[in-house]
Amino acid sequence: MPSRAPLNLFYEEPDSDRWVPFDRYPRRMVRWALRGPKQPGGTMRVYLNLCAGLDRLNVPYRVNDYGHIRENPHELACVVGQPHVLAKIPLETPILFGTSIYNHPSDDPDLLRRRRICRILVPSPWVERMFSAVWPGSISVWPAGIDTDRWSPSKRANKDVDVLIYDKVARHRSRYMRTIVEPLLDELRRRRLTVQTLRYGFYREERLHDLSRRTRAMIYLSHHETQGLAAQQMLASDVPLLAWDHGGLWKDPKYAPHLVRFGPVTSVPYWDERCGMKFKGGSDLLPSFDKFWFGVEAGLYAPREMIAENFTLEGQAMAYLALVDKYGPRAV
Repeated sequence: MPSRAPLNLFYEEPDSDRWVPFDRYPRRMVRWALRGPKQPGGTMRVYLNLCAGLDRLNVPYRVNDYGHIRENPHELACVVGQPHVLAKIPLETPILFGTSIYNHPSDDPDLLRRRRICRILVPSPWVERMFSAVWPGSISVWPAGIDTDRWSPSKRANKDVDVLIYDKVARHRSRYMRTIVEPLLDELRRRRLTVQTLRYGFYREERLHDLSRRTRAMIYLSHHETQGLAAQQMLASDVPLLAWDHGGLWKDPKYAPHLVRFGPVTSVPYWDERCGMKFKGGSDLLPSFDKFWFGVEAGLYAPREMIAENFTLEGQAMAYLALVDKYGPRAV
């Protein structure tokens, strides 16, 4: 790839004081002592994977160099996230913003009038449609890449977990435990399949990676996803999914339905028939699982092919650079 000027990348996790000034520093040390290194969440993983892709392309970049951007305020600032970083960037600086941004534009509807935003990036087409209602003509879709070297098919001859249940059920949990999870567990027990369960927010990424080496198939239970990195990591490992994709309206309780009514949403915004199967709810769960499991045992799925064709680190880093070149100040 031809040499280019270093990108100015900015990403920080919010870490504010809680009880007294500057208590975030000792709290950070206590967290490290109790829990070990910080677990990358989805937004941090987007940033880390972008950097990894740029590294593979030998594209130079600066990280959180606020001194440089203050001295060179007319250079493009690539604010991958989070939104509080915007306050540290000069007002006159052109910004490529995303994808770790606001949950909804109603958090800052005047952003485009207040700041020099060249383009806002979101992870998937349904999010683009939702955000465009507030920020029309300013949104581009850019999903993060997946480390297909780390997340790769296991060479184990015999996997010891038949089904991994990925539990990201947050709203109306008791209802969905009764109508989806409990019938599903009953069916898996009836078939004498070995099962493991991971609940979102209660595991480290290393645990998911370990299970990706040992698991034949995953059942993915999520209300909706902007990209679905955990699902894509498993697909990259050639683990097919049975995905709960009931669609309908966006139901984030902070916004919906009192502020935002938008639909349809999806739990698997990037999908084709190689990935596995989908079901809508309790009524079609067991028939769908029956067909899905037949496909697993017959080797009908090839989920890694979809990820390798569309979501490599290098490919998505190149897509990001194309957006920089198209919408950055030199393109004007």
